[in-house]
Amino acid sequence: MRIGIPTEIKDNEYRVGIVPSGVEELVRQGHNVLIQAGAGEGSSISDEEFREAGATIHPDAPTLWENSELIMKVKEPLQSEYDLMKKGQLLFAFLHLAPLPDLVDVLLDRQIRSVAYETIQAADGSLPLLAPMSQVAGKMAVQLGATYLQKEKGGIGRLLGGVPGTKHGRIVIIGGGNVGISAAKVAYGLGAQVVIIDTDHSRLSYIDDVFDGKVVTLMSNSRNIREAAASCDMLVGAVLLP
Repeated sequence: MRIGIPTEIKDNEYRVGIVPSGVEELVRQGHNVLIQAGAGEGSSISDEEFREAGATIHPDAPTLWENSELIMKVKEPLQSEYDLMKKGQLLFAFLHLAPLPDLVDVLLDRQIRSVAYETIQAADGSLPLLAPMSQVAGKMAVQLGATYLQKEKGGIGRLLGGVPGTKHGRIVIIGGGNVGISAAKVAYGLGAQVVIIDTDHSRLSYIDDVFDGKVVTLMSNSRNIREAAASCDMLVGAVLLP
C-alpha cells in the first residue's frame, strides 16, 4: 500500500504522522511510505532521516495526496485540503468530527474511509491512541499553569513548590484518568499540594496507592468541587466524559 504522510498545516501543530522507526516497520512489511518534504521539521525530524528509513520524499501536498492510497495525519484535514482527497481514499487521523459538519459532508461525498484515532478502543474499553496525547496534555497543563502563576505573566506570584517558611501552591485536578494522573505526577514532583476529584471510588483508591497517600482524593460532587475550586491556585480540568 502507498501510505502518505503530509505536513500538518493547522496553527501551532508541530507533530508529524509517523516517525522514522514507524517508516522502517511499514517498509519492512512491504508498504511504500511517502513523506511530504518538510513534514517532520516541527518535530526535529529531517527529510534525510525519513529517506534513510526507506521513505520517498514528495515535494508538495497535492503530489503526495494524489499518489497515496492511505493518508496518515495527526489532525483532521483543513478546508484547504478538502479538494486534495480522492474518492475512496483511506484516512487515519485524530478527527474529532462533532463540531465539523462540513468535513463530515466532504468525507461522505468523497467516500473517504476514515479511522478516527480517538475512537479506537482496546478490549477493556481503554483508548490506547488517545492515552499518550492525554498524558502530554496533563503534564503540559501544570507546566503552563506554573508559568502563568508568575507575577510577570499576570498571575498571583505563587511558586508551586514554595520555599521553607512559605505556603506551597495548591492544585485541584478534576478527573483522575490519564490527563489527571499525569498532571498530578508533575504537580507532586514540583512540591505542590495536590487534590484529585473523581466520580470513581476505585480510581481514587488506585491514585491513593500510587501516591502513597500523599495527595488528597475526593469524591466528585457539587460541594467538593465548589470548595476545592475556591481554595486552589490552579484548577485543571481533566474529564473525558462529563
